[in-house]
Amino acid sequence: MAVTREIMATYRGPGRVIGRLLGMGLREDRALAILMAGCVIVFVAQWPRLARQAHLEGSELNMLLGSTLLAWVFVAPLMLYVLAQLSHWIARAIGAKGTSFGARLALFWALLAASPLMLLYGLIAGFIGPSVGLQAVGVLWLAVFGWFWLAGLYRAEWGETA
Repeated sequence: MAVTREIMATYRGPGRVIGRLLGMGLREDRALAILMAGCVIVFVAQWPRLARQAHLEGSELNMLLGSTLLAWVFVAPLMLYVLAQLSHWIARAIGAKGTSFGARLALFWALLAASPLMLLYGLIAGFIGPSVGLQAVGVLWLAVFGWFWLAGLYRAEWGETA
């Protein structure tokens, strides 16, 4: 299935989508591609906010873009690998039987699948700025990301759909 269809399907049942992705086999290259796609989309989502910040503060847009690129495309993937491993160890401590690959895939897919809301967040941050709407979309993104991650992690670690 196409990635966009899988993202849409994740909003209906994240556990089933992770089950399908795990059924494709243990492919670390696929997990890394999912992670990098998610990180690049989050980086792109920051552009409107950074352009607004540069305009209002008189700062250099290229410097802001460069530091955000470094953070999201080079540092964040490493931190997400560590977070996925920690979540796997915690799941193992409470009786899970899954693999660390499944924990990585659940986290990485949650980031990619929740990225449309991150794009909306970036647009609101860039065009409207700090507001109740921005906070609402931020909370919605966090809730959806958490739901996708926990449902996917449950499927990957215990093999059941939540």
